[in-house]
Amino acid sequence: MSVDPNIAILLVEDSGIMRKMEMSVLKSVGFNNIVEAEDGKDAILKLESNPIDIVLSDWNMPNMSGFELLEWVRQSEQFKEMPFVMATGRGEKKEMTKASEAGVSSFITKPFGPDELKAKIEEAFTEKTDEEEPEAVFEPRYGASGKPIIKIAHIQITDHIILGALKHLIDSGKIAPKHFDLETECMTSWNPVAKALEDKTIEGAFVLAPIAMDLFAYGTKIKLILFAHKGGSIIVKNRQGAKFKKPFENFFKNKSFYIPHTMSIHNMMAHMFFSNIGIKPGVAGNDNVDVSFEVTPPIKMPEFMSSNENTCGFMVAEPIGTKSIAGGIAEQIGLSSEIWENHPCCIVAIQEEFIERFPDAVQELTKYLVEAGQFVDQKPGVAAEVGVTFLDPKKTLGLRVPLLKNVLSDPLGIKTNDLYPVKADLNKIQRYLHDKMNVGSIIDLDKFVDLRFADVACKDGASGALGSVLHDTPQKSFELLDRLLAEQETLAAKTTLDKVGKYLTLSLGDREFGIDIAKIREIIGIVPIRTIPNTPPAVRGVINLRGHVISVVDLRLKLHMPEIEYNDRSCIIVLEIQGEKGPGAIGVIVDSVSEVANIKAEDIEEAPGTGLDINTDHILAMAKAPNSPSVKILLDIDKVLTQ
Repeated sequence: MSVDPNIAILLVEDSGIMRKMEMSVLKSVGFNNIVEAEDGKDAILKLESNPIDIVLSDWNMPNMSGFELLEWVRQSEQFKEMPFVMATGRGEKKEMTKASEAGVSSFITKPFGPDELKAKIEEAFTEKTDEEEPEAVFEPRYGASGKPIIKIAHIQITDHIILGALKHLIDSGKIAPKHFDLETECMTSWNPVAKALEDKTIEGAFVLAPIAMDLFAYGTKIKLILFAHKGGSIIVKNRQGAKFKKPFENFFKNKSFYIPHTMSIHNMMAHMFFSNIGIKPGVAGNDNVDVSFEVTPPIKMPEFMSSNENTCGFMVAEPIGTKSIAGGIAEQIGLSSEIWENHPCCIVAIQEEFIERFPDAVQELTKYLVEAGQFVDQKPGVAAEVGVTFLDPKKTLGLRVPLLKNVLSDPLGIKTNDLYPVKADLNKIQRYLHDKMNVGSIIDLDKFVDLRFADVACKDGASGALGSVLHDTPQKSFELLDRLLAEQETLAAKTTLDKVGKYLTLSLGDREFGIDIAKIREIIGIVPIRTIPNTPPAVRGVINLRGHVISVVDLRLKLHMPEIEYNDRSCIIVLEIQGEKGPGAIGVIVDSVSEVANIKAEDIEEAPGTGLDINTDHILAMAKAPNSPSVKILLDIDKVLTQ
């Protein structure tokens, strides 16, 4: 049903940064009448003093939890009929059941996207019936070839790169499946992936092992056929805030720490790490918690941490951690494989009905995924090029090939050459989460894991080619922190990785600048420009480029340099930039263009803080020219044009 966008929403969230994000999500789908509350007690005061139509509340909060608030609302004569949406990072099915029994109208798991939240708000206003929802039914789909379609969901992390590699190998004709047609779908977060598996709208998914195990525990008929990778995650600390020194616990205490999902290996290993240095991890609202875990969308972690000194760090799948280091936001504490060598993380889950009906297709898929894993392992450079396109098709992550190649080449990083499922490792995960963290359930792994296909596809896997070793000790955690303290300059070398690559060099007077070649659409000469009234001086107007109207900006004026007359060397560089409303084209006028330069790591230096008459916030770095005193200014052209 459609909901009036003018409804008054009471947003209850103790974390300021998460509340800001959730307000942004609400506004993006048209809800602007929002009242904020910091916890359950504050929410009651707001309910009693404001006209409210619906409550959207976090679960874990100090003073009064979201669950306690829900109970209060349902016992109140005045508010007992009010729609109530519970938003929580605890993505376990048992939590959803508990909330449903207490009278929640709708339940949403963090992190969530705009469409998902809007649907849950609409669901909360829908009148409930006693009829049980019909169980989702699997319906096979067939491609034009007559072969069954295997649609596999994934998200934007390096852990899923073998799926991109397989798609590349199929699209390039190097692999030709006989028993299936492959489709892939990139989803915004783990919640849509889990929902699609439950609703049987996809045949399979690359998904966090604990999420898949929790779905299985509550009746979703899926099977694990293969590990998607081993290792591949990173733990980082915020570069902001107090000086990092001994005793280390002082840096982390009374701060938040981001994880991608409650049902994740990251939650487990971060819990190990902090426990081993004498810090009690947990969620807001729990007793005596030293560091609060907050479930945060992986691609949002660097942005949120950069604006919040009270966030001490995060643990996430690559390349997000290395990219945040490259951007000067974070410093590396360690890789996940240093805590647990060759650990599982994401797995390949397939609908049980599909397996039963099309075992040949599943066997062939398993075989080709193993081959794709070998391809990534043996050709990290090519895999990085494939991965940038597959994981970042809309360029929202700003991935670059050198950075991704570095991630794939790290000997302690992601492993894709041994994907055989090891049930003993899965048992370690479920036992730690359940027994030490009270998260998830214990399932029968013999029923969940189907080894038939991996037994055939993984030639060496059954013998345990890459055995896992868990270092759940204080010694290991302090070793990582001691290394960070001693080698901060060495670790900081990663900050150049995000700037390495090819740049179009251009001139403005006697200064040379560089723009990332990936941003360039084309270069044209000066053409008639139609001016637009009441625009800033730097905005020269618009041009008609083959039927498309494109704004044109004078880069000189944008950088506060003196205006000159255009000549036969002047040109317009047509760029693709990332604006507030998404990607779009814009033209910039420059004095001249020179060449495409390949900027190497050893030629890059950080931008100076002062001394130039342009805003250094717009400068990525300075690039020295080999055997020459000249220096090129590498521009963050998105910032130049949008700020």
